[in-house]
Amino acid sequence: MTTSGNPGARPNLRFVFSHPAHFIAFGFGVGLSPVAPGTFGTLLAFPIYIGLSRVLSDPVFIFVLLTLFVLGVWACEITGRNLGVHDHGGMVWDETVAFLLVLFLIPQHQLMWAAFAFLLFRLFDILKPPPIGKVDMTVRNGIGVMLDDIIAAFYALLCLAGWKLVFG
Repeated sequence: MTTSGNPGARPNLRFVFSHPAHFIAFGFGVGLSPVAPGTFGTLLAFPIYIGLSRVLSDPVFIFVLLTLFVLGVWACEITGRNLGVHDHGGMVWDETVAFLLVLFLIPQHQLMWAAFAFLLFRLFDILKPPPIGKVDMTVRNGIGVMLDDIIAAFYALLCLAGWKLVFG
C-alpha cells in the first residue's frame, strides 16, 4: 500500500480504488503495469477513441476531450498529492487524453497513421524535448502533469503534418 509522501512506495489496486481521482489518474488501473505504464496508458486511448468516435459527432468529441483533460487535471493533482509525487509514472491519464487528441486529428481508419502517431508520441513523451521537459519540471500541479503530454501530442502531430505535406 502506498503511503502519502513516500515517493518510493508502489501504488497497488487498493490505492487505485481508494478514490475516484486515483482510478482516473491511473487509467482505470492500467498505470499499475510494472513495465512501461506510460505506453500502456497511451494504448488505452485506442479503445476509448474507437468507442467514442462511433457515437459522438466531432464537436461533441472535442467537448468530451476538453472535459477529460479537465478531469485529468483534477485527478492528477489529487493523486500526485496523495502519493507525495508530482507526476508518478503510474499516473497515465495524461498520456491517454493527449493521445486521444492525436487519434482525433490524424487520418481516420488508417492503421499506418495511427502506428506512426503512437511511436512519435511515445518518443516525444519519453525524450521530453524543449519545452516539454521544462513544463514537466516546473509546472508542479495537475495542469503540469497534463500539459507536457499535450505538447508531446502537438509535436507528434507536427511531424505527421510535415510528412503529409512532403509525401502527400
